[in-house]
Amino acid sequence: MIETIVFDVGETITRDDRYWEAWADWLNVPRHTLSALVGAVVARGQDNAEALRLLRPGIDVAAEYHARETAGRGESLDESDLYDDVRPALAALRELGIRVIIAGNQTARAGELLRDLDLPADLVVTSGDWGEAKPQPGFFGRVLEVAEAAPGRTVYVGDHPANDVFPAKAAGMRVAHIRRGPWGYLWADAPEVVATADWRIDSLNQLASIVAG
Repeated sequence: MIETIVFDVGETITRDDRYWEAWADWLNVPRHTLSALVGAVVARGQDNAEALRLLRPGIDVAAEYHARETAGRGESLDESDLYDDVRPALAALRELGIRVIIAGNQTARAGELLRDLDLPADLVVTSGDWGEAKPQPGFFGRVLEVAEAAPGRTVYVGDHPANDVFPAKAAGMRVAHIRRGPWGYLWADAPEVVATADWRIDSLNQLASIVAG
């Protein structure tokens, strides 16, 4: 029986389009260039921040992030950044009595912005809030603390094999891999993902049927 479902954020709940567009504009490079570099590092299995380092070798990403915030060009999130299925899917799960949590690898500021959207979730938290980041076991330990359910009755939903699928499974949770965003599409049919994920989905709306079934 599933009691709690926990959602990743980037390319699971939110589109990353504006996130990368803002970085391209800040670094004064064409948006397509950065987008292509993000795709390249994804294909290599590297962290997506490597795309910024390819553009600016030696860049201090944290310092540049702070500079953007100081200049009034920092992170932003609004309703347009959400995938269309987010609100109906989360609401349907809560109607079924499922505890809904959003927990991803984002800054504390992103956590504030997500909470301002008043999503149908019991808790919205980020790695920046916790000081623990995926794929480290400490992050998923915190997830299980707030899940208020046994690992086998908790599902983690995400697009990224290395950050979501494998570490969540290692923590004892059940896993739904969503075919969404560059990571989700690239590794959707990878044998190790197929073997590890309990479910592979194309829409968050499928989760209500999984719970009911």
